[in-house]
Amino acid sequence: MAPAIMLAADAPKLSSANTGFMLICSALVMLMTPGLAFFYGGMVRVKSTLNMLMMSFISLGIITILWVLYGFSMAFGTDHGSLVGWSSDYVGFGGIGKTDLWPGYTIPVFVFAVFQLMFAIITPALISGALADRVKFTAWSLFTVLWATIVYFPVAHWVWGTGGWAFDLGVIDFAGGTAVHINAGAAALGVILVIGKRVGFRKDPMRPHSLPLVMLGSGLLWFGWFGFNAGSWLGNDDGVGPLMFVNTQVATAAAMLAWLGYEKIRHGACTTLGAASGAVAGLVAITPSGGAVSPLGAIAVGVIAGVLCAMAVGLKYRFGYDDSLDVVGVHMVGGVIGSLLIGLFASGAGQSDVKGLFYGGGLDQFWKQCAGVFAVLAYSLIASAVLALLIDKTIGMRVPEDDEISGIDRAEHAETAYDFTGAGGGVISAGPTAASQGGATQSKPSKKVDA
Repeated sequence: MAPAIMLAADAPKLSSANTGFMLICSALVMLMTPGLAFFYGGMVRVKSTLNMLMMSFISLGIITILWVLYGFSMAFGTDHGSLVGWSSDYVGFGGIGKTDLWPGYTIPVFVFAVFQLMFAIITPALISGALADRVKFTAWSLFTVLWATIVYFPVAHWVWGTGGWAFDLGVIDFAGGTAVHINAGAAALGVILVIGKRVGFRKDPMRPHSLPLVMLGSGLLWFGWFGFNAGSWLGNDDGVGPLMFVNTQVATAAAMLAWLGYEKIRHGACTTLGAASGAVAGLVAITPSGGAVSPLGAIAVGVIAGVLCAMAVGLKYRFGYDDSLDVVGVHMVGGVIGSLLIGLFASGAGQSDVKGLFYGGGLDQFWKQCAGVFAVLAYSLIASAVLALLIDKTIGMRVPEDDEISGIDRAEHAETAYDFTGAGGGVISAGPTAASQGGATQSKPSKKVDA
């Protein structure tokens, strides 16, 4: 058979099965952003609920437009200097045909682009949890635009783009341990070091106002994460996607149990917030590593991440940085753990034949993982801090203190999350009102409640 004919025969053809699977995975990843909004929204006080929801939802609008205009081109276009991509055909999606296939795969370019779009959307939304209660919505929106352009799109090219330096080095990041979680967690740390603490940090109670919302959000994240992780193999032809699906469930379960065990030993109770946070820690840690480890390895990854992330969330009190909803402790630390453990637990029987230290592969892969992890962490932290400082010095990053105390929802959105005026409840009077009915009342002084 002539070589030309062999090449034509061997060329990938559009697979309706893989295409349909990837569209479902894309929808699942999109669902994660509203799930994150509920997760974060339940963790804040009543007066900040809507702002927290909006900080996630606005990413759906902003990043979608940026991705079509130039983001996809910067992340996955032709490599330039191993740092950023650019292809004019991808600008505005103008040069993409509906049946054009993503190189080397059996899915259309449009499908790959929309799947990666959902990753780009949720990454800046993750940062918002560290900034609860105190950031202007317009400033946050501007930060989202600048951060995606200067940080996320180039880092995605480093890690996943053909020609990106981390990609060529052999750094393994199956679905976003470096590009998504370390990137977002380091950015969160950079911003909060610039904008400072919430009013009343370490003094006033700042408990979650709705743990049921937190559990709902974590459940939606867990559900959507199967698309996030299993879909990142871009097909189901060799069993790696199913392995990642199994490892996602296994590591998440192990991390949740480990977090609860740590809580029970340390604090004497297993909390719902701990269960939700532990599950997310496991999801984060298995994201980069799930295609490289066995299910037993996934248990180890989950247990280690559950315990270490539970320990890490307390560091903000020791070092005095106000990570409102533990983005640094869960996403940055969990991403670092999951990425580095590849160098120890990679079995050589998953996405590649690379083996970690415990499987006879030495430390070669571990050092590669270190290079990717700490380069992304340092770049994102510094760049994010600079962006936050620039915005703070121009339009201002924080709301006025009075607005923060009275409630950022009313100040920034002219709304409140819960309106009880039409719920059938009456106004409680400060004085006796039952005299006309022959009864007696006992008035009580009103109390100021920190909502």
